[in-house]
Amino acid sequence: MSKFLVIGLGNIGADYVHTRHNIGFDVAEALAAKHGGAFRVDRLAEVAEVKWKGRQLIIIKPTTYMNLSGKAVKYWMDKEKISLNNLLVIVDDLALTLAKLRLRGSGSDAGHNGLKSIQESLLTDQYPRLRFGIGNNYPKGRQVDFVLGRWAENEIPVVKQKVEKSVEIIESFATIGIERTMNEANKLEFPL
Repeated sequence: MSKFLVIGLGNIGADYVHTRHNIGFDVAEALAAKHGGAFRVDRLAEVAEVKWKGRQLIIIKPTTYMNLSGKAVKYWMDKEKISLNNLLVIVDDLALTLAKLRLRGSGSDAGHNGLKSIQESLLTDQYPRLRFGIGNNYPKGRQVDFVLGRWAENEIPVVKQKVEKSVEIIESFATIGIERTMNEANKLEFPL
């Protein structure tokens, strides 16, 4: 049975629940819930395991805080013997509008501390990631408040739709691979 490691990035603690920066956790939770998985506390992460079309998906939410996500990713990749090709990181992205999702096989950290930590731990940026656009509609100097803030009321329907679609993208990634999944996922535009 093929094994995949799906990592939703976020920060632990009530202050961060359902913030823009924690969208990776929200997607990971939606994926586990859809397939009847339950999270348990384990080493460096909360972990859920589910089966999907002959694949085993190990879903983790690092408990290391965003800036040290790489420690959890490296530990679970080594523990479960997961190759880079079967790793998928879900991350918030300021550079994309709320209307967009982007699946990529590799790329820079683009200033994202979670991706930077993963790159430092894995010694490569050649790993798949699903970038969840959060937009950048904030006043100058207020980026941190925006990223760590909660969704506006009018954004919530789009966020819910994108979370559902992200789960489908993860399922597709695990069954038909990144290339074919990218062709479909990267064309999507969500109505705002």
